[in-house]
Amino acid sequence: MTLRRSAAAVLAASAVLCASAATAAVAAPSPTPVIPSGLYGEKDPTYDGVWRQSLALLAQDTVGVEPAAKAVNWLVGQQCDSGGFASFRADAAEACTSKTMLDSNATAAAVQALSALGGQDAAVKKGVGWLKGVQNQDGGWGYNPGSPSDANSTSVVIGALAAAGEKPAGVKSKKGKSPYDALVTFSVPCDAKTGGGAFAYQPDKSGKLAPNADATAAGVLAGLGQGLDARAKKPADKPSKPVTCVKGDLTPARAAANGAAHLDAVLAKSGHLDTPPMPGAEDTKAQPDFGNTADAVVALAAQGGAEQASRPLEWLEKNAADWAKENGPAAYAQLVFAANATGTDPKSFGGTNLVTALNATGPAPEAAATKSGEDEKKDKKDSGNGFGDWWLVAILFVASVGVGILFSGRKKKNQQP
Repeated sequence: MTLRRSAAAVLAASAVLCASAATAAVAAPSPTPVIPSGLYGEKDPTYDGVWRQSLALLAQDTVGVEPAAKAVNWLVGQQCDSGGFASFRADAAEACTSKTMLDSNATAAAVQALSALGGQDAAVKKGVGWLKGVQNQDGGWGYNPGSPSDANSTSVVIGALAAAGEKPAGVKSKKGKSPYDALVTFSVPCDAKTGGGAFAYQPDKSGKLAPNADATAAGVLAGLGQGLDARAKKPADKPSKPVTCVKGDLTPARAAANGAAHLDAVLAKSGHLDTPPMPGAEDTKAQPDFGNTADAVVALAAQGGAEQASRPLEWLEKNAADWAKENGPAAYAQLVFAANATGTDPKSFGGTNLVTALNATGPAPEAAATKSGEDEKKDKKDSGNGFGDWWLVAILFVASVGVGILFSGRKKKNQQP
């Protein structure tokens, strides 16, 4: 999912809020929440506080940065007693109620982050328990409990289950359906007029599936049983480059391969995905979609290896810096995931140190890598040649021996009559 957390998902959540407000008289607009000191980002966290925090912490973990304790504590403190997370709770000291809008996406992202960080077993267990408890009968998940399953929500939950050590295929609804049973239903048939192999967010009212870039990137990772911080498939295991949608038994792996083939074909045109213009917008031209392109890089690398994602990765390195700076922690995290998936140095990503930039959006980490990518390469080279720190130790040792001889000589000289 992109940092927008899927436009369809946010609209769905907004619709629920609007429906709740419709029963009241004209209400005064809610004030913008005060940004907690432990939270990453400076923008209003109402709809993405837990999401962006989870991505930031997970991204830091992938590059060996130990997040600030206050940042981790803030995320854990957002969890309700039931185990679920809302998108954001301004006052976490207040107990969650039946009116608290718990969110499968926020919960799944938090579970992925806390699982990676370690030391949060209780929170992870409660989060997984809540997710299992709100699983739909078709095996999938919707944005909020009780809402129809969608590809994005189902995918991020699959990633959470895998991160927590669960086997997604074994998590069954009361009707015996697994998350994968739901996931493959969002795969657009190969013989569709457009978008064959892609994933749809949800079927429309007529049951048709329209290709959705956000859902496709998420669906590929879920089909492979991986999460947001997926790594590239090893060259030895890399299949042939998927160029077409293959019909047949639609297993999760096949759906993932078909989704990757779709992304590969779309990205071949320009190296990036596009966002269609909003209804009524003056500018009717599609705009580059940085977030989904970053997600596509991770998906392609996980499915077919880093080489398959090389073109969109190169485009991101050249063009994504301003986008990430404008959008903050979740955007930087997505680029870190893209770098991580392809073995690219996140400290030298198109001239941007993503690690430093991400760290700067929140509380200072407990421990962070401060060397540049070139410095680290030099250190590794020195180490490989038998020099580096050991060379320094050897010099100090020789020097200490010389000093010892010098003092010994002086002592003997002073003892002479």
